[in-house]
Amino acid sequence: MFDTIDFQALRRIGLSQALVAQMFNLQTEPADRLMRVTEVQRDRLRLHDGEAEHVAQVWPTLRIALQMQGESLVVGDWVAARRDDSLGDVCWAAARVPPVNHLVRRDSSGLRQVLVSNVDTALLVMGCGQDFNLRRLDRYLALVRLAGVAPVVVLSKADLLMDGGASRAEAVRRHLSGQVDVVALNGQEAASAQALSPWLAEGQTLVLLGSSGAGKSTLTNTLTGLAAQATGGVRGGDEHGRHTTTTRSMHRCASGACIIDTPGLRGLQVDADEAQLDAVFDDISSLAPMCRFRDCHHEDEPGCAVRSRVPAGRLLSYHKLQREAQRHEMTVLDRQRQAAEWKARGRFAKAVSRAKRG
Repeated sequence: MFDTIDFQALRRIGLSQALVAQMFNLQTEPADRLMRVTEVQRDRLRLHDGEAEHVAQVWPTLRIALQMQGESLVVGDWVAARRDDSLGDVCWAAARVPPVNHLVRRDSSGLRQVLVSNVDTALLVMGCGQDFNLRRLDRYLALVRLAGVAPVVVLSKADLLMDGGASRAEAVRRHLSGQVDVVALNGQEAASAQALSPWLAEGQTLVLLGSSGAGKSTLTNTLTGLAAQATGGVRGGDEHGRHTTTTRSMHRCASGACIIDTPGLRGLQVDADEAQLDAVFDDISSLAPMCRFRDCHHEDEPGCAVRSRVPAGRLLSYHKLQREAQRHEMTVLDRQRQAAEWKARGRFAKAVSRAKRG
């Protein structure tokens, strides 16, 4: 185990009791130090020990072990860091503390990708202008709830609307039946820190999630009080910000919380099966037992208790994510059979159409 650990300094960058319990599973050397991953580059890491940042490389044994599990170190992880005089100021990340939670999505090829680890709150950032999309918000909510992370919807660029974003906030509350906290703000104003203060206590870790140009980096700079992240101006004509963030990185807020800025996610696919989606769409699953039919799919069946109480857009998100989960669980042979079936249906429809035209 570690010779000495400055718990007070490490708690300021997110060390929790649950993580301390996980540390006892590590095989470490006495001189190793506990540090947190704040940025991952191609062949280097940035680590923080509660006082300062350090550059590091991943110990080959750890890299191989993680690769065998289909994983890698991500921002938010905790590691045992080891000095190596031959590397100068660079140290080794020799072992990873098992994460308390991590946000996972599926990439375009269907493989699981861990985004960040050990997060307390996810700020789901969505612009009040043309970026406003409730169906996309449902995907982000599913992503964070599957990880057991508390979501907060942040409506950025509220200054673009005459009512300061109040109408957008009300639309989100109706869509989610008031289940999630919603905050409308202008990310460029210092008042944003006050609006988000309930989630910015010292030692808390937050992650910003949202589409490119939603204002995540602008909000990061406001909360940290530094121009730590590059930002772009709003494009003329469509109110979209310009994509600037390309890597995930963790920063210290003026309040003492840690905030992880992330690039916009393209084609967000949720890593969940049908039962897990039922659990995160609890506004739907809680009403399902009241439907007339036990196997109601909440589509066009009579006596459906869900359709009458859940907004149509929310129900569409649920159905689409359920279909995606079914496809993920299919074998290659199942997919081939489904493709052949759809092709046959297409040929039949074309034949019928030709026959009607004579």
